[in-house]
Amino acid sequence: MGQSEVLNTRQRAGNLTRATVSSHLGFILLSTLALMLMFSLLRLALFIYNRELIGSTPASTFFEAFFNGMRFDIRAVVFALVPLVFALLSASAMRWRTLWRIWLTCFASLTLFLGVLELDFYREFHQRLNSLVFQYMSEDPKTVISMVWYGYPVVRYLLAWAFATWLLYLVFRGIDRATRPSATGAPIAAWYLRVPVLLLVVALCVLASRGTLRQGPPLRWGDAFTTDSMFANQLGLNGSLTLLKAFESRMDDDRDRIWKPTMPDDQARDTVRKMLVLPDEQLVDTDKAAVRRDYTPPASGTLPVKNVVVILMESFAGHYVGALGAKGDITPNFDKLSKEGLLFTRFFSNGTHTHQGMFATMACFPNLPGFEYLMQTPEGGHKFSGLPQLLSARQFNDVYVYNGDFAWDNQSGFFANQGMTTFIGRNDFVNPVFSDPTWGVSDQDMFARGNEELDKLAGEGKPFYALLQTLSNHVPYALPKDLPVQPVKGYGSLDDHLTAMRYSDWALGQFFEKAKKSPYYKDTIFVVVGDHGFGSPEQLTEMDLFRFNVPFLIIAPGVQEKFGATRDTVGTQIDIVPTIMGRLGGETRQQCWGRDLLNLPAGDQGFGVIKPSGNEPVVAILNGGRILIKPKEGDIRVYDYQVGANPQIKRVDDAPDRPELLHRLDSFIQTATKSLLDNTGGVVDSKPAKN
Repeated sequence: MGQSEVLNTRQRAGNLTRATVSSHLGFILLSTLALMLMFSLLRLALFIYNRELIGSTPASTFFEAFFNGMRFDIRAVVFALVPLVFALLSASAMRWRTLWRIWLTCFASLTLFLGVLELDFYREFHQRLNSLVFQYMSEDPKTVISMVWYGYPVVRYLLAWAFATWLLYLVFRGIDRATRPSATGAPIAAWYLRVPVLLLVVALCVLASRGTLRQGPPLRWGDAFTTDSMFANQLGLNGSLTLLKAFESRMDDDRDRIWKPTMPDDQARDTVRKMLVLPDEQLVDTDKAAVRRDYTPPASGTLPVKNVVVILMESFAGHYVGALGAKGDITPNFDKLSKEGLLFTRFFSNGTHTHQGMFATMACFPNLPGFEYLMQTPEGGHKFSGLPQLLSARQFNDVYVYNGDFAWDNQSGFFANQGMTTFIGRNDFVNPVFSDPTWGVSDQDMFARGNEELDKLAGEGKPFYALLQTLSNHVPYALPKDLPVQPVKGYGSLDDHLTAMRYSDWALGQFFEKAKKSPYYKDTIFVVVGDHGFGSPEQLTEMDLFRFNVPFLIIAPGVQEKFGATRDTVGTQIDIVPTIMGRLGGETRQQCWGRDLLNLPAGDQGFGVIKPSGNEPVVAILNGGRILIKPKEGDIRVYDYQVGANPQIKRVDDAPDRPELLHRLDSFIQTATKSLLDNTGGVVDSKPAKN
């Protein structure tokens, strides 16, 4: 080695060991800028990937969203810089540049991975990363991995992530070299000079992480919701932070995710009783139960039926149902069936996850903040006033037919506890037409087996009820190779989803063709309802109502003659059980959190309380054509809305009914939550029918 090389080597070694406060601050500053740029690029990628959601929103709105996003991003960056900031206390710690490069690269790589994951997560759920991630991770790993592997370009994403991680390492190495002190630099400052610098930097970090100069809490979820565009508001969040918040909520022993009471319990209970109890109902056990009541529907409203079949259609979004005004011929079979029954045109799911659709539809209990995965919590072991309890008390036989595994979402455990006895799942099908490695058999196989099971039950001579649940219209949309329908084209990223929906609709039509030939058909009330909708390029309010709007169709002998072909009464899935019981007739003691939609007082437009999945801190109440949206934090908004052929919204400022709607919403959530926690939400001494 020559003399010059030796000097250069010594000079480099000296540079590494002569860390100074200014050089360390320079390293922190440039690293901050690099991380902020990365987060902005991730936000830009999310924006471009989901550009179908831009619609008519002006560019200025998205500039505002990106600015809001920077406020959240700097908070995430501060978390990464904490160890570097406190390294100012130690001269040796400031020299650990290799360690800091690795730490920053790992942090950036992890957040980059989450950003890549979020591209399709947002496209599917129209939400930033949240507790749904942990919910899926807690389910059967084999099924989840299969869903991801077959539903998304995993290898391509992983390669892109690995390459970007390498680039990030090069960036931080370049920052390291650019901020090394010169060999002739000043000696490091004494500790008593470094401490004031540290305190100043810490103060700046605290200010940056708070994101606001106001008194009280720091930057909150609601601070991103500053525009009328849901897409722009969601862009203003930081996916890594929303996921971290969801993790904290999941681990919170104090269950902070449960909304706290806002009024005296008796005041909230009395309000809910006025909301739910119909003139034909009589409250019982008023000292113990919130809305337990006896109900004998008027004979004029009953139908000549003795059996019940509920068909829960996966992702059957009302926005794409022809009978509700959609174009494209996505659901020709449902559209044809709707002409034979009673179709509700303003009906909504209580949540945006199949899990919520199941317990709302069958157990008649609402989707509440903190209990979105009710079937998997200790409270899910309570007895609810749902169809299984009410009809088991009447000695009905039952069957639950499903494409997949009943272990998913604890379906068999929950419904067995409610009173169901017979379960037909993916392992019970013999020689199915099609079975995919993720979910199980196809919808046509499920419906074919459903026909068989219903014929078998009818042959036993006793009344029965059944739940048939579809699954093919779910990522990865694994369908038979030779499709019996034409693939849907012209809807961009939704083509595959809508093709699966058209296929499910075809399978539904096949089921009814066979059912109509069976003797039990004339004695049966059929209910067809979507478990939830899904997002579309157009969005109605920050609740994204298209994810909740689903069809609700009742097919039964004499239903059109008594009730007409359509109803625009607002309802949700918790109204299904009391509506069914009203058609069966006989005295029933129940504590459903919905109402018989076909026996409402004159002029009652109906109402519903809805909440998205993923522990997103927002709820809403719909009342007729109006919706009030209440986040846990942030502005409360009121809109006039319209779904169907001409969907639209109009924000209503200073709405005169705002206080009343808010009071009813708060009362409903508070009373239902208390009932759940106190385990007083079921039926005591359920009464059989008096015929």
